[in-house]
Amino acid sequence: MPPLLSGLLVSAAVDRGFLVGRPGVGVAWLAGFGAAMAVRAYAARAGFPHLAAVVEPFRDALVERVVRGALARPTAGPAEVARLTEQVESARQLTATLLRTLRGVGVTLAAALLGLTLLAPAVLPLVLLPLLAAGLLFTRLLRPLVERRRAVVLAEERLAAEAGRALHGLRDVQATGTQTQVGAQLAETARLSAAASRALGRSSALRALVVALGGRLPVLAVLAAAPWLLAHDALTPGELLGVATYLLQQLDPAVRTLAGTVGGWLLGLTVVLDRLAITSAHPTTPDPAPSDPAPSAPEPSLRLTALHYTHAPTAAPVLDGLHATLAAGEHIAVVGPSGTGKSTLAALLAGLLPPTSGELAIDGVRPSSLPAADRARLVALLPQEAYVFPGPLRENLTWLAPTAADSQLAHATALLGADVLVARLGGPDAVLTDPAALSAGERQLLALVRTYLSPAPVVVLDEATCHLDAAAEERVERAFAARPGTLVVVAHRISSALRADRVLMLDGGRGILARHGDLQVLSPLYRELVGHWLGSAVPGTAVPPAGSVS
Repeated sequence: MPPLLSGLLVSAAVDRGFLVGRPGVGVAWLAGFGAAMAVRAYAARAGFPHLAAVVEPFRDALVERVVRGALARPTAGPAEVARLTEQVESARQLTATLLRTLRGVGVTLAAALLGLTLLAPAVLPLVLLPLLAAGLLFTRLLRPLVERRRAVVLAEERLAAEAGRALHGLRDVQATGTQTQVGAQLAETARLSAAASRALGRSSALRALVVALGGRLPVLAVLAAAPWLLAHDALTPGELLGVATYLLQQLDPAVRTLAGTVGGWLLGLTVVLDRLAITSAHPTTPDPAPSDPAPSAPEPSLRLTALHYTHAPTAAPVLDGLHATLAAGEHIAVVGPSGTGKSTLAALLAGLLPPTSGELAIDGVRPSSLPAADRARLVALLPQEAYVFPGPLRENLTWLAPTAADSQLAHATALLGADVLVARLGGPDAVLTDPAALSAGERQLLALVRTYLSPAPVVVLDEATCHLDAAAEERVERAFAARPGTLVVVAHRISSALRADRVLMLDGGRGILARHGDLQVLSPLYRELVGHWLGSAVPGTAVPPAGSVS
């Protein structure tokens, strides 16, 4: 009511009251405007329950989506859930504020334009043309504003994640001497975040042009035309004051709110809902693409309980009461001085040796008790000396996965960096007549492709990359770590330990299983071993980035 009646009542108060010497009548018309304001206040209060009836079910639906998505994702942690629930609350508040404000802005604009039409149709062209231009500009600005606001949010999330990883692995950063590289990484991420914020600021500044066009230009146009309108009796003084009331008290604040406050809130709500849609979506199991070589095997857990092994009844034990539990899908590095049982443990994991006592079980199954074929489907062991037999290259590569498609084979060779070697040998259909003509590293690459294609959910690499250079080793280990299943790597270089989720340190028949940084505190021998590795590293060898250090 106030936006519609304000100009009409002011015009009547001036023309029918104050200008004709009847101040009481003028005050009465203004009192009617006060009564309209009182009705508006009551209506605003009565609207809140209806607003809650829209917003609260929306919030409940978002909470249910977030919780279901988090529970269905095994990788979701408390910090992620807390962040998502905070985004849900932001979405709720932004939605309520936007609905309440947009309703007011929309009603104000429509009522003010209707009041102008009833009071002074002659000024409508002076108002509508700038207002339409402002609306078109505002519409054109929304998409780039949303994109740049999303870029700011993503840049801030990336900066927080990088900083968190660097702080979490601070001891590892110091141990590997990569402070300069990590600092440069963080500085670059911060620079990108600042650049995204500046780009958003530049786009947001254009909203001032919307206010100038839609809110200020109509006032200037009416003021410029006022002498002519009054001289030709197109407007009375009261009508001119009523038009000014509509423009200054209704139209200009509404445009300012729409372009400024509502524009900012709308951008925030769009980005929050976009992030919720990405991070809390229900996980699905898509059909595997033809080019995806990863085996669709379950990820088993692995448990060692009082594991004991000796080569002979009177010999000293190689493993003496080893306890460890590997979570499903975990990446473990096994380290220790020579003769501490690393290769023996690899053979025990593969079921090639039965434990003297204790238990080694993969999801409750003892590998040593299985027939050879079943054992091969459960665990794939690749030792230091890779076996390549004379015959077709394709059979060498698909020995453990005879039904692998050509696309899977091509993807695996490219992923592990063996595609150049395969091409040089004549392609998958070539025949290997003398495997001894291949270097040890080339034989390892071919065997690694074979193991990667295996359906076994547990892979044990017993120094299986020792003849590869550091870059090739990193590429191979990252590919196997991303492969579904559990990965156990008998480490040949410090980088293998740094890339693992946890490290199993073997010494004197027993072991300590911990994260790399924690293990340096718990085990003086591990600290000494890390120092030996770093001290003997080839100059110029790349050190893994801090993001890969556990």
